[in-house]
Amino acid sequence: MVFESEDEQGYINAIKREVDEQFELINTKTYYFIKKSVRKILRRIKTYIRYSKIKETEIELLIYFCQKLKDFSPAISGSIMLTNLHNRELASIKKKVSALHEDLQFDYEAALESLQL
Repeated sequence: MVFESEDEQGYINAIKREVDEQFELINTKTYYFIKKSVRKILRRIKTYIRYSKIKETEIELLIYFCQKLKDFSPAISGSIMLTNLHNRELASIKKKVSALHEDLQFDYEAALESLQL
């Protein structure tokens, strides 16, 4: 996947497919297992972000992660730790978005609004 970094959209789509697969594999028996798996997925995403070094890619992947987390079943609202992780990532995304061009900020702000719990 690292070699796809010349085709940025292909790189993003490949990572999103991997994230989808990882979310499918999460053991949902307890919030403890969910938490461990979600943190592992986030670590992998952040590793891929370091390879890209493009802010828009970083924001898009983190927004996708937060969307998957928000839509996850059982609901993350049952776990304070998962809710806090989601809120921390949203705050991080907002900070990164504020450093972008105004047009891009507007596009990402709409996506962020839909991610609020």
